[in-house]
Amino acid sequence: MDAAAFDYHLPEPAIAQVPAEPRDQARLLVDRGPGREPAHRRIVDLPSLVRPGDVLVVNTTRVLPARLRLRKATGGAVEVLLLEETEPASGTWEALVRPSRRVPAGTVLAAGDDLAVEVGGAGREDGTREVRLRVVGGEPLVVLGRHGVVPLPPYITTPLADPERYQTVFADRPESVAAPTAGLHLTAAVLDRCRAAGAQVASIELAVGLGTFRPMQSPKVEQHHMHSERYRVPPDTLAACEAASRVLAVGTTVVRALESAARTGQLDGRTELFVHRPFDWQVVDVLLTNFHLPRSSLLVLVDAFVGPRWRELYATALTEGYRFLSFGDAMLLERAGAAG
Repeated sequence: MDAAAFDYHLPEPAIAQVPAEPRDQARLLVDRGPGREPAHRRIVDLPSLVRPGDVLVVNTTRVLPARLRLRKATGGAVEVLLLEETEPASGTWEALVRPSRRVPAGTVLAAGDDLAVEVGGAGREDGTREVRLRVVGGEPLVVLGRHGVVPLPPYITTPLADPERYQTVFADRPESVAAPTAGLHLTAAVLDRCRAAGAQVASIELAVGLGTFRPMQSPKVEQHHMHSERYRVPPDTLAACEAASRVLAVGTTVVRALESAARTGQLDGRTELFVHRPFDWQVVDVLLTNFHLPRSSLLVLVDAFVGPRWRELYATALTEGYRFLSFGDAMLLERAGAAG
């Protein structure tokens, strides 16, 4: 498939700069299948759309304060975006460094008196570098919290008044560099009402990293390579999915974790799974997801889920004034061919 087939015109005013308030008032475009107009609802209505026997699966990872603004000994500013801790014992991380070409191997960058970052060798093919954190007088996550900020996507230019609004209400272990954004809409009350409607709520972890937000740069979709990301699927979650009448994934990260576990039999591991047509779906029947960037791997996943109908749904959303991307509205999709 040509990557250009996943282009569409996204007007700048359609990109949400702030999240919906309250969370559950985000709009929800409900796909009702080929030949039928989608329904216009809100996230607060989700409990009326689930069924007894459904299992709703969320990603509980928390976003790290991973963006560090540091200084060279000469005073020059350098930004380091931590992606993943690769060797906890030594404080070694995979990171993006900007401007990378001006930071030779061995450069030590500092923030205050309690955090130094030593930059490793030349950049890798994917643009990442190895860095080592040196923390003085505190737990690493506490020190990172003092000097780092949650890394909002570059298309969000409005400062976030409350950093917790880029965390889900069920966020737990800090290990992601971007939020599982479909989950940002959910509240404890909405989840409780889903349970009251007969659905079960289960969880997975997928550490959102470069693989999720890296754009497709190859001319052909199949040539795109997903960066490896760490995931965990608790045995109880997989068992619940196997027994469910329908599995509703909250976000594309949940899709990748569940479908990876089903394919490999590994409940705790790493995945480079790139979901595109044709795809043999094994777990997920329904998908709650935001509206994604043009020519992104996330949009290709949506295409694999519902087919080319995504274009009609996106056109409707733009016409009706839905808000797009991380802080935007959502859509509820039933997989093409899934048992109703």
